[in-house]
Amino acid sequence: MLSRTSVMGVILRIAYVSTYPPTHCGVGEYTCMLVAAMKSISNNISIYVLCDEDCGEERYDSYAGAYVYPAFKKRSLSYDSILDQLSRIGNVDLIHVQHEYGIFGSNDSILQALIKARDEGLTRRVVFTLHTVQHPLYGSNESLNFQRKLSQADAVIVHSYLQEFEIQHQGVDPIKIYRIPHGTLLNPFLGIPRFKLVEQLGLKGEDIKGYMMTTPGFLRKDKGLDILGEALAYLKRRESTDMTLIVAGELKDKEVLDFLDNTSRYINVVVLERYLSNEEILKLIALADMVMLPYRDKLGVYSVSGILHLSMGSFKPIVGTRVPRLIELYQFAPRLTAPPRTPTELAKRISWVIENYDYAVNYMGYMYGYAVRTQWLRAARKHLALYQELLSI
Repeated sequence: MLSRTSVMGVILRIAYVSTYPPTHCGVGEYTCMLVAAMKSISNNISIYVLCDEDCGEERYDSYAGAYVYPAFKKRSLSYDSILDQLSRIGNVDLIHVQHEYGIFGSNDSILQALIKARDEGLTRRVVFTLHTVQHPLYGSNESLNFQRKLSQADAVIVHSYLQEFEIQHQGVDPIKIYRIPHGTLLNPFLGIPRFKLVEQLGLKGEDIKGYMMTTPGFLRKDKGLDILGEALAYLKRRESTDMTLIVAGELKDKEVLDFLDNTSRYINVVVLERYLSNEEILKLIALADMVMLPYRDKLGVYSVSGILHLSMGSFKPIVGTRVPRLIELYQFAPRLTAPPRTPTELAKRISWVIENYDYAVNYMGYMYGYAVRTQWLRAARKHLALYQELLSI
């Protein structure tokens, strides 16, 4: 029997369950970019985003080409409201959850709701992307119970090898696990003169002195800005090179401002304390000489950094730490990674980049190749191929 997707002209109806802009959330940005790429590669797709109730009014998103419906409350004990919305818009061929524990909590309510939708004929297939996989050391029995039940879905997508093998060891059927790397945007602002980027970002030319480093994204303690501050202080005591650190993002932990205030005693620090769009982040990275990702991960948490994927498409040296979130940096540019919580080792990597900048740019070649291979259009094609495979079964 022919699948619907094999018949020319038949529209494939896909629903994504996720946060979505204007909600300030990395998963929401991910979903928006994936949806836009999906619509770019095929005209025979209708996409519906069933988003959190903070994502605004019901609307058609002309940028991504999707119908957006507020459908659930974050961290709820029940997601039957999603079934109500599915009934309203009509059945879909496949429903795909962009899962993050901060959105859906640790219980299995979202899984059970969508299995119910499949049983009731509201969808033919159920897919989950796990943006975070938790290890037993994290200490949440509830999340481990949810992860073990994921074989009830038709497919489970992860972004890294660590995530893949962890959920496999927790009992998820290996044949249902698919690794699709996080999508990457190639930076379109690299050719813009620096003074224009400074102006567009609302900065002043006199704010920038010497080598310019940036750490974009939410300002949280797990971003390791205290470690970065110690590394730069150590470096400044030994070298006279002028440096500017631009930290940009929405404030989540107030302690971060204390770290940055202390760092400003040694080097020039500029703080853009606001939520940045992907376009603004790309402009900031285009402006920088290097990107700093001194992350520290919580014990037992496996995820992949979206900021890393925005950075790697900008063809700039990236200095970071050897944590699960940055496994791809460690894989393709290990020389620019330091063990977490080691400011002296981090300082050595920064110093090496400054002293050997042209070589460091060339050294990142493997990372640039990976950025090209994981462009959003390619990620979308892999998703579409998976959907077609599942619907032909």
